[in-house]
Amino acid sequence: SPDHAPSARPRLRPAFRARQRRLTGCSPCGVWRSGEEPCLECFNSPYGTNYFPEYAEKIPGESTKKLSEVAKENSIYLIGGSIPEEDDGKLYNTCAVFGPDGNLLVKHRKIHLFDIDVPGKITFQESKTLSPGDSFSTFDTPYCRVGLGICYDMRFAELAQIYARRGCQLLVYPGAFNMTTGPAHWELLQRARAVDNQVYVATASPARDEKASYVAWGHSTVVDPWGQVLTKAGTEETILYSDIDLKKLSEIRQQIPILKQKRADLYSVESKKP
Repeated sequence: SPDHAPSARPRLRPAFRARQRRLTGCSPCGVWRSGEEPCLECFNSPYGTNYFPEYAEKIPGESTKKLSEVAKENSIYLIGGSIPEEDDGKLYNTCAVFGPDGNLLVKHRKIHLFDIDVPGKITFQESKTLSPGDSFSTFDTPYCRVGLGICYDMRFAELAQIYARRGCQLLVYPGAFNMTTGPAHWELLQRARAVDNQVYVATASPARDEKASYVAWGHSTVVDPWGQVLTKAGTEETILYSDIDLKKLSEIRQQIPILKQKRADLYSVESKKP
């Protein structure tokens, strides 16, 4: 078995699996079967501010209990997409991660709320019902350390930089870009975060449902540290598999050592919390 230090080179190559499904209120997902699987954003609820209060759950609750059971039954790391979470009178867009023993490893509350207004195309305000999270979220596997974000979090380069600085080699973003932002920015942002930080980036999107009130772009993707798209879904329901080659990641960082060449005397990205 591989050494359990996050930075250790694995003897087995971890494989990432992402399942792209339509949002129907049923189970989702994204796996590492040496494994990791992430679910979809707000997989237990239609995506809309008017739905979040109705579908919100406590954690632990019905949906996260099922995720825990699936992780344990299949001995995988399961990134539970996200659900509307109710806690102390507030609602959050929250991703729960479970280990192969079914235990909760980390809970990420979406830090950057999706409040946008593109005239004539889309207006959305998560802040009407949701509160933002206020903490970074990483977890360790026998292969590498993983950093978490949800959808709109991917637009903020600083978050990815902090995760890379904290030793993350894979960033996972369950997300539901729409028909305006999806074709313009979905793949671009993933490749940018991967190249800027020399990490793998994986996303799990809902499949496209033209009848839904919020139509997702789809195209779940895995990108390597060189910016190459390793695998990408279309718009339909599907399952993706991809190897996470940490030897290749190490070679890229040696060949183009940008992480060691940053000018701390001129600029810095500062984290305010541990």
